Amino acid sequence: MTDDRMALIEQIQKSTDGDFLRAVAEHTLHRLMDFEVEALIGAARHERSDTRTTYRNGSRPRQLDTRLGTLDLKIPKLRQGSYFPAFLEPRKTAEKALTAVIQEAWIQGGVVNFAGG
Repeated sequence: MTDDRMALIEQIQKSTDGDFLRAVAEHTLHRLMDFEVEALIGAARHERSDTRTTYRNGSRPRQLDTRLGTLDLKIPKLRQGSYFPAFLEPRKTAEKALTAVIQEAWIQGGVVNFAGG
């Protein structure tokens, strides 16, 4: 956890105002992918475990276009099996999917009041 905080602090210090949110989004999505892969393979990075099903095998680059700009992601690869992030949809940007969900919820009257009311 401390390493994550230090990495985030370094990202904040390196980025300008315009890049800050993009850097935070990239860092958050990388951590989310790490958590998903850890759950999928049954062990954290460099962890020895009897429940491990496979190993990490590098990463592949993927760009995600958002309103913050283009995010450069590194999608983890596995030696056996495959992994694709849950927040991405094949052949469709995540933002389009999120917008569609919000629009549908609005039409159905299911939008939650986030102001607490």
